[in-house]
Amino acid sequence: MAVAAAVAASFVFGFLWYGPLFGKTWAGLMGIKMDKECKPAAWVFVVAIIGTFLTVYVMNYSTKVWMASSWGLSPDKPAYMYGFFSGFFTWLGFYVPMLLGHVTWEGKPWKLFGLNAVYYFLNLQIIAMILAYWR
Repeated sequence: MAVAAAVAASFVFGFLWYGPLFGKTWAGLMGIKMDKECKPAAWVFVVAIIGTFLTVYVMNYSTKVWMASSWGLSPDKPAYMYGFFSGFFTWLGFYVPMLLGHVTWEGKPWKLFGLNAVYYFLNLQIIAMILAYWR
């Protein structure tokens, strides 16, 4: 249930972030012309849900690594600590380097890096917090 809830929350957040909140900014930075007929095909959403599920599924296991009780150590700290660190280190170690590659190798603008980096940080925090509190 936690995985399903996190997938749904992540998908809604992504829709809001790259839709009404920053969709036009993102499209401009990507060089995509958005017009009224520019609607993604259904398969794009299916692929996005699969990708989100994979992220959440793996984070479900990696979040457990941050729990001291899983190592047989002292009692667990508050759930938000595990959620924060799980999301933060996943973002820092996996997402930031990938996003830096888009700037350095693909010539994407730094503003796009910032927009995407903040999105992924917040999205991973949402996922990790749901998983940490649902345990």
